[in-house]
Amino acid sequence: MNIQIFGKSKCFDTKKAERYFKERRIKYQFVDLPRFGLSGKEFDSVLRAVEGIDNLIDWDSKSQEVTLMRYMDDARAKEDKVFDDPSLMKTPIVRNGKAATVGFRPDIWATWE
Repeated sequence: MNIQIFGKSKCFDTKKAERYFKERRIKYQFVDLPRFGLSGKEFDSVLRAVEGIDNLIDWDSKSQEVTLMRYMDDARAKEDKVFDDPSLMKTPIVRNGKAATVGFRPDIWATWE
């Protein structure tokens, strides 16, 4: 299994995801999103797996950029903005090969074991 967790080091949901895999002794790789971000192909793979940019954006964020994106119709412009600023993404993003989830989703992760 090749589990990757993309998240923020101070995010509680990211810590819960790490704890979930540690308790089950499943090896994973943690990538700090604000520091390293996602590569272009990883970003495209995650977008396909979560079925669109709207499922990847953290709409509960108090950032002005997220507020402005609520009124944008162009999905490509949203993708470019989120790719350039990974702090706008919902965390954690847990990836297993081509499958990916956003947020704390142990019900789906259990099927990956």
